[in-house]
Amino acid sequence: MSIDEQINEAFKPISDAVSSVIFYAEPVTGYDIKLILVWLAAASIFMTVYLGFINLRYFGHSINVLRGKYDKKGEDGQINRFQALTTSLSGTVGLGNIAGVAVAVSAGGPGAVFWLVIMGLFGMSAKFAEAALGVKYRIHPDPERPEIISGGPMYYIKAAFEKIKMKRLGSVLAVLFAIFCIGGAIGAGNMFQANQAFQQLVNVSGGEASYFSDKGWMVGLLLSVLVGAVIIGGLKSIAAVASRIVPFMGGLYLLAGIVVIIMNIHNLIPSLVMIVQMALTPEAGFGAILGALLIGVQRAAFSNEAGIGSAAIVHAAAQTDKPISQGFVGMLGPFIDTIVICMVTALVIVITGAYEGGAGMEGVSLTSRAFESSIPWFPYVLALTVFLFAYSTMIAWFYYGLKSLTYLTGSKPAIEMGYKIFFCLCVVIGASSALDNIIGFSDAILFAMAIPNIMALYLLAPELKRDLKEYVKSIEIK
Repeated sequence: MSIDEQINEAFKPISDAVSSVIFYAEPVTGYDIKLILVWLAAASIFMTVYLGFINLRYFGHSINVLRGKYDKKGEDGQINRFQALTTSLSGTVGLGNIAGVAVAVSAGGPGAVFWLVIMGLFGMSAKFAEAALGVKYRIHPDPERPEIISGGPMYYIKAAFEKIKMKRLGSVLAVLFAIFCIGGAIGAGNMFQANQAFQQLVNVSGGEASYFSDKGWMVGLLLSVLVGAVIIGGLKSIAAVASRIVPFMGGLYLLAGIVVIIMNIHNLIPSLVMIVQMALTPEAGFGAILGALLIGVQRAAFSNEAGIGSAAIVHAAAQTDKPISQGFVGMLGPFIDTIVICMVTALVIVITGAYEGGAGMEGVSLTSRAFESSIPWFPYVLALTVFLFAYSTMIAWFYYGLKSLTYLTGSKPAIEMGYKIFFCLCVVIGASSALDNIIGFSDAILFAMAIPNIMALYLLAPELKRDLKEYVKSIEIK
């Protein structure tokens, strides 16, 4: 075996053990229900109901906040609201929007799309809570660099448990969250992204006969240089790049999707009807409805990460003195990520009929085939899109991992530089290796972030509700 295969096999027992705990599932009528997904879905639904369907009532207000209607000069923060939103989106808009939706449709049928969108709506409320609390409990950790801001679940988890006189438990859970976040940043947010970008390049350049097929290290090296060029400049550099890449890559992908939908416009209404029927009607059968629901919930969770807490880390750096206002900006993330981009992917797959007659569960190949049926040259656009999605995800997750590391070690320039070098090396490893078990492990600990994060959201929910009422009164919105 090669060195990477030996590492992969040696890590397998650890990966399997962690995954079996985090992704523990109970069988219900033939379907395995993962408890971590129930935990995530329950939190999103609770926040939606408890906060009075904030995702629907104040959607228009969130747009006004994002476009700067309520901004004031001189507010504390490192980046503007738009940069905070696009940076958080760069960490979630990725392969889940392309391959994840295809998996949902191929495994759960068109009905899964309905539930994916519903969970995207509920996820908006969880993101609102995370972003608002991220700003409220942020700090300036380094007196010598007062412009630097740190925030996120690590800080509000600790504060939440201090309020119920369980300071020690809060400290432990905050540390665990930071450790989980670092692991998720290195694996799922870095090596997996580099690996998938390389694989798509190989696919469009000839497969096994491609010049690049045995040159993962070369692609990884190029990617690491591009990542390093951005992360070396810190948050402002990351946010500046994300604020340009996210609109471009999202716009390019959506434009292609809209073109395909227009080309098949005669199938649009029948496709929408079929999606709803297969999600809700008795004719679909209980098993089909449950399967579609579970798969839709799972893919939504993987797509927008509502409840995991990652986005709160970057929203904490937004320029604002009103935490609730940034919560409104944060809740637009799942709307753009899951309801808009994922819905376009799903409609293209259903409207073209590409999912019919497929060979079981499919990912990016199904999405590519659906687009290719109307736009023959689309696989090349998809390769560019996958590259941009992967690249933007890496720079966003670098920041999440860095802030989690500095929470554990303090803000020390030498440690930060060491982490930057290590992160770039992992890009090369991810592109040139098949470390499936390490990726599986990091995927599991990424979702483990949701356990302490959601516990804090529940504890701080009454406080959040009071802050929301005061904010609504202060700016006279209905």
